[in-house]
Amino acid sequence: MRIDRFENSSNDRILENKIALNITINGQLYSLFVPPTYRLVDLLRKDLELTGTKISCEIGRCGSCSVLMNGNVVNSCLVMAYQANGTVIETIEQVSQENLHPIQQAFLEEGALQCGYCTPGMIIALKSLLDKNNQPTEEEILDYLCGNLCRCTGYNGILRAVQRYKNESSAIFDNKTLE
Repeated sequence: MRIDRFENSSNDRILENKIALNITINGQLYSLFVPPTYRLVDLLRKDLELTGTKISCEIGRCGSCSVLMNGNVVNSCLVMAYQANGTVIETIEQVSQENLHPIQQAFLEEGALQCGYCTPGMIIALKSLLDKNNQPTEEEILDYLCGNLCRCTGYNGILRAVQRYKNESSAIFDNKTLE
């Protein structure tokens, strides 16, 4: 839906074209007006100050801007804000509320981060995978991470973190079955 809004201000703005959006982000419904050229990452970072979603390559090759849109991983630098109208978005800020998500804890324990710039995108991608399959194969893990670049860790710590998560979630499952 396109909205033409006249703003009369001391700056003498005349006509601004904005697009109306209704979007659920991290469990909260927002009704917003954004410029037609806005990307989802712009909306998240500039308007909502959700800066955990990073901007890096801006062409969808690094995964730093990854978010979940209706449960699927997307590069928010490639999604125009109007394309997210009516969707449910989950950012890294939603992943842990009171405590770290188990995959975040595993990242810490396995030293799976250094500078941390790629970490939000990695966590989002892995959360998406682990929500669907908490015992993924190495091939599935690598497939989910193929859109995420890390220049610091060499990925070994990240793979160890996923293995730790798998081992711990398997132990929890085993304990519940024994009860």
